[in-house]
Amino acid sequence: MKKSKIEWTEETWNPTTGCTKVSSGCKHCYAETMANRLKAMGAPGYENGFGFTMMPERLEQPLKKKKPTKYFVNSMSDLFHEDMDPDFLDKIMGVMDLTPQHIYQILTKREDAMNEYFKKRRIPDNIWLGVTCEDKKHGVPRIDKLRNIPAKIKFLSVEPLLEDIGEVDLTGIDWVIVGGESGPKARPMKKEWALNVKRQCEEQNVAFFFKQWGTWGADGVKRSKKYNGRLLEGKEWNEYPEKLEA
Repeated sequence: MKKSKIEWTEETWNPTTGCTKVSSGCKHCYAETMANRLKAMGAPGYENGFGFTMMPERLEQPLKKKKPTKYFVNSMSDLFHEDMDPDFLDKIMGVMDLTPQHIYQILTKREDAMNEYFKKRRIPDNIWLGVTCEDKKHGVPRIDKLRNIPAKIKFLSVEPLLEDIGEVDLTGIDWVIVGGESGPKARPMKKEWALNVKRQCEEQNVAFFFKQWGTWGADGVKRSKKYNGRLLEGKEWNEYPEKLEA
């Protein structure tokens, strides 16, 4: 595990690596590009490139850290991938249960599998569950599936935001992250799309986090994402759900 460059978490924990594409948000997957690069470098755990791989040797990593930490679980995979061994998934959940000092942020595009898994399982309070909501066709329908899962914190990753997702019901949702796509083939995100989501978060009392513009800036110009920054309406938006509870 290592410190993460992902703005809304602290570290990543990848007990599995690799995935397969399921919706439009996957088209230019950053994790696939990174996994193939790591394979070329001979990095441990990426011998299969972006093929789904379980990594039992990584299971106990969070147990070794006492300092409370926010972990993004499977930044390089999907915890509810169809090739996941149910017993291995139970072991991953067991580690989370044994480390209540940490927060585990689980994000999936496989909302049906997540919903089915938690029908008969208790969800520890330190597990935050989220779904990707990149567009109307694939992303928005995931919200209802997430809403029905009794996790303490439920969140949406509206990244990459590929279109105006319209009016959405955020009932039961605690946190929304918005971001544009990065990479040489990135699709642009329009400012008004992001502002539409921000407005609805404010109206429905949901924490709002603006992650990045990505490759395309607010001005519609394509450049390195570090120069586009994270400002929306002249400021950074770094709200977390626990701040609203305070």
